[in-house]
Amino acid sequence: MSRCALLSAAVLLSCAGTAAAQSASSLVSIAPTDPAAAVIPSPWSGSSGELGFASAHGNSSTESFNGRMRGRYTDGDWIHSLDLFGMRSSAEYTITNDDDGSTTRQRQTTAERYTATAGSALQLGEHRQLTATGRYETDDFATYDRLGTFGIGYGTRLLDWQRFYLDAQIGPGVRRAHDSVKDETQTGLIGRGLFDLKYTITDNTDLVNTLLLESGSYNTYAQNDFGVQVAMNQRFALKAAWQLRHNSDVSDDSKKTDTLTTVNLVYTFK
Repeated sequence: MSRCALLSAAVLLSCAGTAAAQSASSLVSIAPTDPAAAVIPSPWSGSSGELGFASAHGNSSTESFNGRMRGRYTDGDWIHSLDLFGMRSSAEYTITNDDDGSTTRQRQTTAERYTATAGSALQLGEHRQLTATGRYETDDFATYDRLGTFGIGYGTRLLDWQRFYLDAQIGPGVRRAHDSVKDETQTGLIGRGLFDLKYTITDNTDLVNTLLLESGSYNTYAQNDFGVQVAMNQRFALKAAWQLRHNSDVSDDSKKTDTLTTVNLVYTFK
């Protein structure tokens, strides 16, 4: 009789211990998490700045500067973006006076261009959106020294692989440009296309290319930006880039195609 009682008591104690352990586990699982440990994703993504500078002094003196700032903000189904670019180059040269042989040094600006692009996109689904984009540019050494465009369109992802994607936007727009040679302003409708691809070569190396097309009655403009970016850490990277710009209608003494090669330091905002 006593042995049966002892055995029953042992079984009851074992069940009670198991129930207590399960209760403690349940309490731990439903315990509130530390608010400080929760990670809230930032609405800012893909924001970065890059800077390049070159200077040469001696028998000749030249200086060149270029910089870019990009921002991207997500608000629900809306994505807003801003892209600012600036470039300026100057050279110092010697002028000799034919009368007395004296020399003077003068500095002259050889290139100066600034571009601002802003856009908004309404997400219709995964990789599908309606877009609205405006661009304004000044270039003291171009046929069209002041230019503004605005376009609306539809964007989608044409290719989506593990390390490669290709996005496209296409739609109508309007352009207003000032012809510095004729000193007149022209306004007209354009067709606008934007093609953006990215290929991740390695975990820290990306190949990127962006092609912009704006075609209207008085000029067809194309700009292609190709770059290879190598990340040094989570914030800093080195980028080698090549830009080609083409205008179909220019003045007789101007070239239709301009190119720009840069090597910049890139800082990514986290």
